[in-house]
Amino acid sequence: MATRYWIAALPVQSADGSSIAAAKTALWARLQDSISRHSFDTPLYRFTVPDLRPGTLDSLLALSDDLVKSNIFIEGVSHKIRRQIEDLERAGGVESGTLTVDGVPVDSYLTRFVWDEGKYPVNAPLKETVASIQSQVAKIEDDMKVRVAEYSNVKSQLGAINRKQTGSLAVRDLSNLIKPEDMVTTEHLVTLLSIVPKYSQKDWLASYESLDTFVVPRSSKKLYEDNEYALYTVTLFAKVVDNFKVHAREKGFQIRDFEYSPEAQESRKQELEKLLQDQELMRTSLLQWCYASYSEVFSSWMHFCAVRVFVESILRYGLPARFLSVVLAPSTKSEKKVRSILDGLCGNANSSYWRSEDDVGIAAGLGGETESHPYVSFTINFV
Repeated sequence: MATRYWIAALPVQSADGSSIAAAKTALWARLQDSISRHSFDTPLYRFTVPDLRPGTLDSLLALSDDLVKSNIFIEGVSHKIRRQIEDLERAGGVESGTLTVDGVPVDSYLTRFVWDEGKYPVNAPLKETVASIQSQVAKIEDDMKVRVAEYSNVKSQLGAINRKQTGSLAVRDLSNLIKPEDMVTTEHLVTLLSIVPKYSQKDWLASYESLDTFVVPRSSKKLYEDNEYALYTVTLFAKVVDNFKVHAREKGFQIRDFEYSPEAQESRKQELEKLLQDQELMRTSLLQWCYASYSEVFSSWMHFCAVRVFVESILRYGLPARFLSVVLAPSTKSEKKVRSILDGLCGNANSSYWRSEDDVGIAAGLGGETESHPYVSFTINFV
């Protein structure tokens, strides 16, 4: 499937008393023949634009000024949703599928585009149609921001828990490393947890009993070791805990505050399981919403493109509407040839050139003039 398409509109010139419809059919046949003979690998389709309500010249000019900016916004929302879909599918280990619009693949929706008159009446003022499309897409973007923020919040909570469980011993949660038999808690005795630098373990074993006179001899046991630290227990009389901590800190050993509680450990486990379930439910829900919203935005975008083709064609070729609008997907190597074909089919209908937004962007970047086309043309990118 191509991801980059041209939408173009060529002027239709009726001669010998033939109708505009007949002239349009003849131009379509000439275009098909030229493409098949000179650029046979370029897909070519009709892009049917209905007879919309053009309004006044002033209203068309005012609308034309906003169409490029509005297209950038709508296209941007489409791409945001598509990227979100890819992220959610990847997070769920789901193989990316073909995105659809109204039940058909996105490329088929474009190449077989049919105007939805129920949603966008053709006799409505173009300004109202464009405003309706913009409003609908903006609402979807706002809704997406809220939904993604909620999902990201749950992911952040899980990330914080995971960091506590897998980080350095100096900061991580120790509850899943401690067993009940590792801890001694009586009226007079207490077990502390010491975080010992990995390369200071011999120093710890040689010195911990002398850090205070009320340390139980040979009570230290290593429970766990990571890349930086080792986790040791030490049992001593409760009355000297504060002094022991001070002396341990002076030697470079960190005493972690910890109280063994099966109830608290079970509560943390249940919290983690709930967050995991919430994350998966929200991921699935957000993914389904993104599928539906992408379909809605893409459909709105294609209707917007139809309006844009209509407005620019009327401004260029005049009234009544007499243009042939098409969709092409030339490869990079065929672009120059296809441009030449389109140029040749314009004849001498226009002496002024209409510049596409692609050309405007390039010109702005280069700070000078660049190629323009004697027909309406703009590019849409699916990704």
